[in-house]
Order: sequence, then structure tokens, then C-alpha cells
Amino acid sequence: MNQKLKQCYLTLVYLFLYLPILALIVYSFNSAKYASTWKGATLNWYLKLFDNEVLMEAMLNSVYVAVTSSVAATAIGTLGALAFYRYRFAGRKILYTMVYSTMMSPDIVMGISLLTMFILLGIKTGFLTLALAHITFCLPFVIVTVYARISGFDPAIIDAAKDLGAGEFKIFRHIILPMTAPAVAAGWLLSFTLSLDDVIVSFFVTGPDFEILPLKIYSMVRLGVKPEVNALCTLLFIFTLLSVMTAHFLVKEKNR
Repeated sequence: MNQKLKQCYLTLVYLFLYLPILALIVYSFNSAKYASTWKGATLNWYLKLFDNEVLMEAMLNSVYVAVTSSVAATAIGTLGALAFYRYRFAGRKILYTMVYSTMMSPDIVMGISLLTMFILLGIKTGFLTLALAHITFCLPFVIVTVYARISGFDPAIIDAAKDLGAGEFKIFRHIILPMTAPAVAAGWLLSFTLSLDDVIVSFFVTGPDFEILPLKIYSMVRLGVKPEVNALCTLLFIFTLLSVMTAHFLVKEKNR
């Protein structure tokens, strides 16, 4: 009886989480212009989506920012995780705790603080501020992901490499990087997904001359949900789901 109650509870939780998304996906194939009625299935909205130059430009801008920020966050985060693991220095525990505090910090607080910093530094809002902001909130996820993998290493491997005359760069290139490659890839995928989907932080640090897709969708939805938006959100959801599943698979397989 308890097992059935648990299954019913989990079913209700998942329905609560995913039923709205399922409705969005279903109505992205609705031939009606408005989602209030169902008038048959069609793929026209997906075809019209790719003909929408404004949305496609915003999509390219989002991908450009996401690739730039995820690559930078992955590189810096991997080196940061390595530093936390291999070196003992003053304030190490405090810095690592601050990594988690950044992850748990509300997006609106981070967005306002970053905007304030950019204004004080005299940096014009646009691609540069977006990339810096996205690197900031993606960095902790990379550090935590890679550090979790590095902490499972056998220290004797690195000691053996040193005994054989390997320098720091060779140890990193031929031992640490290959062993952490799945975690690094998972960190990159998580960073790319977070950057591509972010709305709140991007709202504060973007400029009028550089529009990204999440903010464009937000502005369109406020005027009414259009079928092209449903189609676009469906594609974004599928891509995000595949990215997260791939990241989870890479970490899980490497742990095995």
C-alpha cells in the first residue's frame, strides 16, 4: 500500500511539472492561430519559425553568447577545480564556499549587482556584458562538476607521474585532462544550457543593440502567445533536455 501511495505521489508531482510543457508541445502543432481551440495538426508554425528573420537573429545571438561564455567558463572552472584539489592556500575553504553561495544567489540579485559593476566601470551593455555575466553564473557549476570528478582520483597516479619526471603541464595534459574529460564536457553542456535559457540576469545586462532569444520570447509572450513561440519553445525544451541527459550520461559512465 505504501509503495502504491509513493508511486501515485510521484506521478502527481511529475504531472504537475511536465503537463504544462506537454500542453505547449501539443499546441505547437495546432493549425489554429490561437491556442484556445484545436483545429487539427500542422507543421506550418515550425516552417514559419525558420522564416522569421527577427527570431533567427536573436537565436544566433543567443548561441554566440552561449558558446563564448560556456567555453570560457569551462576553461576557467576546470583550472579552478584543479587549484582547489591540488593546492592548499589561505582562504581555500572560504573561496570554495563562495562558489556554492554564487550558485544559490537569486538571479535578480546577481543581475542588479553585475549591472551596477558594469556602470561603475563604464562598460557599455551589449555582447561583452552578457558574456561576462553568463561566465559568472556558469562558472560555479563547472567548478563543482569537475571538482567532484577530480576528488575521486587516486593521488598515487599524480605522484607516480612526478617520480617519472613529468612536469605540471604534462600531468595536466596527459593524466588529469583525459580522466576529467567527461566531467569537463558535462560542465560545458550545463553552462551552454544555462546561458541559452537565462532571462533574469540577461534582462539587466543586455543592451538595446544586442537582443537574445529568451528576452525576445519574453517580449512576444507579453503581447500574446503566438504559435511560432510555441514551436520555438518546444525546440528549446528538446535541446535543453538532450543536453542535460547527455551531461548526466557522461558523468555517470565515467563514474562507473
